[in-house]
Amino acid sequence: METAKKRILTGNKAMAEAIALEMERDPSVFVLGEDIGNYGGIFGSTQGLIEKFGAQRVLDTPISETAFIGAAIGAAAEGMRPVAELMFVDFFGVCMDQIYNHMAKIPYMSGGNVRLPMVLMTAVGGGYNDAAQHSQTLYATFGHMPGMKVVAPSTPYDLKGMMISAIRDDNPVLFMFHKSLQGLGWMEQLDVSAAHVPEEAYTVPLDKAKVVREGKDVTIVGVQMMTHYAVEAAERLAKEGINAEVIDLRSIAPIDKDTILQSVKKTHRLFVVDEDYKSYGMTAEVTAIVAEEVFYDLEAPPRRLANPDVPIPYSRPLEDFVIPNVERIYEQVKALMDEE
Repeated sequence: METAKKRILTGNKAMAEAIALEMERDPSVFVLGEDIGNYGGIFGSTQGLIEKFGAQRVLDTPISETAFIGAAIGAAAEGMRPVAELMFVDFFGVCMDQIYNHMAKIPYMSGGNVRLPMVLMTAVGGGYNDAAQHSQTLYATFGHMPGMKVVAPSTPYDLKGMMISAIRDDNPVLFMFHKSLQGLGWMEQLDVSAAHVPEEAYTVPLDKAKVVREGKDVTIVGVQMMTHYAVEAAERLAKEGINAEVIDLRSIAPIDKDTILQSVKKTHRLFVVDEDYKSYGMTAEVTAIVAEEVFYDLEAPPRRLANPDVPIPYSRPLEDFVIPNVERIYEQVKALMDEE
């Protein structure tokens, strides 16, 4: 009997399908943001929604992030489930008061009497020469701030499942999607940006990391593009007898300590890689968790690789120098294996 072909979707189509399924299931779900209607979002995350649901539920907004994120907060407080798109995470500066003094704090300051079941999705990541104001990830900036769940899926499957989970969650969720993983025709096409995605609705937890490659010699922790680079580096390391375990963090806040600690107890070595800035970042947090919890299980000091503390350059050679890549992960993990 012939096996049915698996349905392949790009990251952006997986996200759009997740939102559509939730809009069909729950009339309180609606979408708002810049160019999310007829254009379908500049990264394709809302493609086809206005044709299905109309302009009453898919709202193209003026270029005023403070206004439409504030509107989403008000709607959520009144029982709606808005999905708002902040076009680039780099634009957070013009609306940070709404994000952090309102979206993240109102449930706490109201003693839990006001729920804000809303999703703020935003594009992150460099690698395509969009310079300092359109290329950051800023995972740690938002992970540092209590009151929000912060997630960063790495595959089309997780983009769909975590988006459905985020929309159904009664807490505000910051949903970060990486531009390079959207599978857009005008960007460099990556094999990992398209994968099998089931047609039905399903959920993926917002608080669990995933072991994407099992190993016994060293634990590599990454997120989004760095997870995929880590897997590539691990395949190269395997040819030299180094068996690396790769963890896709997926959730920035809350962070899944248990998965990380269990892995390090097995491998006794830790390498953390991030596309965010190195100082005060995710690499420091993961390293600190391991140092505090399982220090005596380590056979060598942890190593970490992240962006240097400079604005992301426009120049392709300079951008390539700043953002970690497969080669640097491979080289640094090899060096870590030589340490005792």
